[in-house]
Amino acid sequence: MIIKTTALVVSNELVAENIYRMEILAPEISQNAKPGQFINIKVSENFDPLLPRPFSIYNAIEDKIQIIFNAIGKGTKILSTFKAGASINIIGPLGNGFNTTDEFDTAIIVAGGLGIAPFPFLTKILKEKNKKIITFIGAKTKHQLVTDGLENIKIATDDGSLGYKGTIIEFLKSNITNTDLTSFLSTFKIFGCGPNPMLKALVNLCNELNLNCEISVETQMACGTGLCRGCAVRSKGGIYKLACKDGPVFNSNEIVL
Repeated sequence: MIIKTTALVVSNELVAENIYRMEILAPEISQNAKPGQFINIKVSENFDPLLPRPFSIYNAIEDKIQIIFNAIGKGTKILSTFKAGASINIIGPLGNGFNTTDEFDTAIIVAGGLGIAPFPFLTKILKEKNKKIITFIGAKTKHQLVTDGLENIKIATDDGSLGYKGTIIEFLKSNITNTDLTSFLSTFKIFGCGPNPMLKALVNLCNELNLNCEISVETQMACGTGLCRGCAVRSKGGIYKLACKDGPVFNSNEIVL
């Protein structure tokens, strides 16, 4: 069920360098949302910017949802000015989320930058299912890390300011290799979200080790419901799927990045 509503901003706080977490009172969306789904927000009542912006549901807590965003573009900079008590036009929950019902004992969450956005919500649901969770997070520097709501965190930064110096996929691969996790791989499932180069490297690693993997893709979206067909993703079957309607979560064997 997709809900279109004018909701109330509960809080909007700076949690890292240019990164904000907004909490929105939206009971119907919170009650119907699944990890990996997103909402569309119209950040202005004017025509500039014209299109709504998609945001992963960072968490759903009782009658509220949370989003997280980097205030670097026109739309997100406007959104960063919203204060508690402001009204905001949203549509959601949209898209298909992560599958948490297939068989696995341990979830390995892999996030790059604000690719962490869907994972506090996923972590909460996985904990309710008594899954073991290991979270690998990569960022450019320690100042761009957001970790609340996550479990068993392992960090990599490009500049080495915190944790492993290098990419998060290099760090993940070294952990898997050094701890000989391959003998237990049938019980693992990978959940990934981040920029395309990171996702490509993650998919290659999962193919190499024959790991069950789902990824949430980041694409430009307009309508968020499949009408404009502006967020096409090429599948391995040669046809195009829509990130907003068929995704944003896909099995790693399903699409071509």
